[in-house]
Amino acid sequence: MILTKPAEYKRSPRSSPIASPSLFFSNRSPSHHHRSSSPTDRHRRHLLQQIAIRYILRKREISPEENKIKIPFKNIKPTLAPRLLLNSFSNRGSIKQPPWPQIKMKRVFTISDIAAAKSELLYCHYRFYLPKSLTNPTTIPDTRPTSSRWFSTEESKSLSSKPIMDLHTQFAHKWIYAEVRAKEALTEQVSVFKDELMKNVENETSFETLLEVKGWNLFKMYSDGAALLELLRLLEESSLTLAMKVFNWRRRENNRRPMSSEEYVKGIKIAGRVKNVDLAVEIFMEAATNRIKNVSTYNALMCAYMYNGLSEKCQSVYRDLKQDINCRPTSVTFNTLISLFGQRVLTNQMEVVFQEMKDLNISPDLNTYNNMIAGYLTAWMWDSMENTYNMMMETGSVYPDLSTHLLMLRGYAHSGNLEKMEEMYDMVGSHVREKHISLIRAMICAYCRSSYTNRVKRIEELMRLIPENEYRPWLNVLLIRVYAEEDLVDQMDRSIDEAFEHNTSVNTVKVMRCIAATYFRNNAVERLAKFIKRAEVSGWRIYRSLYHGLMVMLSSQKRIEEMEQVVIEMEKFNYGYSKRTLYILYKAYSEKEEGYRHKFHRVLGLMCKHGYGVPS
Repeated sequence: MILTKPAEYKRSPRSSPIASPSLFFSNRSPSHHHRSSSPTDRHRRHLLQQIAIRYILRKREISPEENKIKIPFKNIKPTLAPRLLLNSFSNRGSIKQPPWPQIKMKRVFTISDIAAAKSELLYCHYRFYLPKSLTNPTTIPDTRPTSSRWFSTEESKSLSSKPIMDLHTQFAHKWIYAEVRAKEALTEQVSVFKDELMKNVENETSFETLLEVKGWNLFKMYSDGAALLELLRLLEESSLTLAMKVFNWRRRENNRRPMSSEEYVKGIKIAGRVKNVDLAVEIFMEAATNRIKNVSTYNALMCAYMYNGLSEKCQSVYRDLKQDINCRPTSVTFNTLISLFGQRVLTNQMEVVFQEMKDLNISPDLNTYNNMIAGYLTAWMWDSMENTYNMMMETGSVYPDLSTHLLMLRGYAHSGNLEKMEEMYDMVGSHVREKHISLIRAMICAYCRSSYTNRVKRIEELMRLIPENEYRPWLNVLLIRVYAEEDLVDQMDRSIDEAFEHNTSVNTVKVMRCIAATYFRNNAVERLAKFIKRAEVSGWRIYRSLYHGLMVMLSSQKRIEEMEQVVIEMEKFNYGYSKRTLYILYKAYSEKEEGYRHKFHRVLGLMCKHGYGVPS
């Protein structure tokens, strides 16, 4: 910051480029002061001004280059100089050297030297000369007379337009850090108290005493109910019933300190999650009676109805909200309705709500887009889901988060879009592997339904990410079918053994046909025979074609006696002689001339009896 070097003391104050120091000690305007002052007073004031300037310069480093002075910031406040000098001139006699005090100040925050110097000198210059009609107290107006400038014209013009609150940026990180530390301290205190409550939950007397004494001392420290809200948040993660119990205790203590709207909102939400809709309505009416009903309580009651699937009542609350002149719907209101219609696969109504939200000039937020994507995902409307995602990316004000990417990953997996599914997996793969194993199963299912060339390799890579205790019967059956379609007999047998170990039964004829066809193509007679016996015992779907395949394979290997045993097994399951059964026997006996002639004629007679005819 640049200051102009003062002129000689014989010059008149009106022509001097430095303001008169008496302006610092008077509330009168400069013109009024000059009109009522005598030459002797002006001379004395000019001397006082010179001493004040020299006092400031003694406390700072001086660099008299090109007739200008550079003043870096120190710990001494410049506004103290005029006050000390004024006290030193108690009489109108000769000027004495003022007693310079030893001032020690503790620096709380570190700010830049130039910013501090500008702020200090601006404060010193304008403290006693501000207009009465100051509309913005944080802004220093540029209404000074020319003779009252301390700074050069260019520098003073730039400083006069800057608000003192510009220094907020110098301390913003300090305040944010303090706020974070306060939040951490609150969470730590509430966590300790929550653990004590969990230990005494079975003892009703100790539980109530703990809330009455330690709990109330903690809650009353925060008039906005922050401690109770944090406790309820922690209890929601472990026990909703206990959270509801603590909230009911707080309702009974409402006479000691009235509850805030945030506390009522939290109670309504918890009541909805424990599926006690009547209690949620009761809390809402209590808030209305205490004149604390606002849009947040409306939204909480709508969420409670939505969570319990009561769509009509949720819409009724929304209509009441629109009729309330003191409340206006917010983005949370519309997000609740969009989620409600999305869960019920009412995409048309969901889109109507989204359009109404835009008509009211309420900007869609991240939850809005996530709920829209989830609704289209539930309805299997893949194009609309992707269009909504692209719309969010084009807005520029809302960006997808982890939940958005997880929804899109599931949507691409269900739609079979493997390329985009892998793109989403690359973004959130680490999180999916840790906490969302269901999405890995969805990806495996997508590869099982596709005709991807290396799908088996990719499926096995994903299967290794699933823990052993995460067994799913449907996924096991799906793998059996994939291995059967790929003619991988060994892998198919391992999956079949795993299904038998977990007592999983297959009731789908299509899967059983795939298994039998795989054994047949690979001529695995023994494996097919073993599988049929185990399937009979385990309750799997048994059908005639299984036995027919085994009979053909045994006949091709000239194992007639074992083939006849298969016919006997078929009769145990009420599978009599069908046309195909007789044809297989006819072909097997016709190739054996010795010892099987009578059986051949018997089969031929049965074919004629049933009108099947003789095969050519």
